[in-house]
Amino acid sequence: MERTTITWVDGHVETIDQTVLPELRLLRLSTVDEFVDAIKRLVIRGAPLLGAAGALGVALAAAVSGRVGYDPEQVRRDAELIASARPTAVNLRWGVEQVLPFVDEGADAVLVAALDLAAADVTANKQLGRRGADFLREQLGDRPLALHTHCNAGALACVGWGTALGVVRSLQEDGLVRMVFADETRPLFQGSRITATELAELGLPHRVVVDGAGAGLIARGMVDAVVVGADRIAANGDVANKVGTYPLALAAARAGVPFVVAAPESTLDPATPEGAAIEIEERDPDEVLVVGGRRMAPAGTGAVNPAFDVTPADLVTAIVTERRLIRPALGERPS
Repeated sequence: MERTTITWVDGHVETIDQTVLPELRLLRLSTVDEFVDAIKRLVIRGAPLLGAAGALGVALAAAVSGRVGYDPEQVRRDAELIASARPTAVNLRWGVEQVLPFVDEGADAVLVAALDLAAADVTANKQLGRRGADFLREQLGDRPLALHTHCNAGALACVGWGTALGVVRSLQEDGLVRMVFADETRPLFQGSRITATELAELGLPHRVVVDGAGAGLIARGMVDAVVVGADRIAANGDVANKVGTYPLALAAARAGVPFVVAAPESTLDPATPEGAAIEIEERDPDEVLVVGGRRMAPAGTGAVNPAFDVTPADLVTAIVTERRLIRPALGERPS
């Protein structure tokens, strides 16, 4: 049975705590403050999941308000706190904005809209996964493929199924996956902790790769295609994704292998003209400098810890969504 990453249970949001994976721990969020904190700490992470979470967070704000005398203006203020919790992933604010029109109708109306949005995520991911798989079959032929991915863009980054791993899963259904290379994705190891967990559960052959080795594997001919997710796609086709994505795109272009971005339409942001306009979240230096409670660098040494980088459109072979396929490297643009 397909696992659901986030859901609504008895007036609360229940979600998988992604900070402790591969240990599976459910967390119940009962207040807006708890919810915002969970997003900032990456308990809830992954662009499509953040979209659903944005909507469910507003539903939570409405439910909390309803217990003390429903106040639509307070719900809107709480909604802005949720939408602003992380700046780079456009899906979070998008999810909030999808349910805001229902705030004046009351908490029940907001909840229905939020649950509908969450359910639509799984359908969209299956559609884009199939589109991406069919594209790679057209480009590479019907042969078992070695695929390279970065960070986590699987079911745990969504309500269900996955985006980049949705493509992999569709190819698995076709019997066309030979190997999946998953970058460990420092400093928080989403690849080794989360993607590898999903691949193991799916029974797919896989190896975790040191981040710095990814480009070299591609250069050595060990990879047939790179498939990643996205946190924001600008109008010109530039792609913001987990830091470390850009080097893979450079290596793929040099090696002549497809670099495919799998993301729902909600990740495309026509209001952002190009990648240079995307705000890149800078996270706590201790995520880099402290590992397992032990400081790994001398006192006084700082760290640069951007959560994302931007891959230029001319390096992106294809963007696949639930509705369409876009070829940025050939001059096609999302908007």
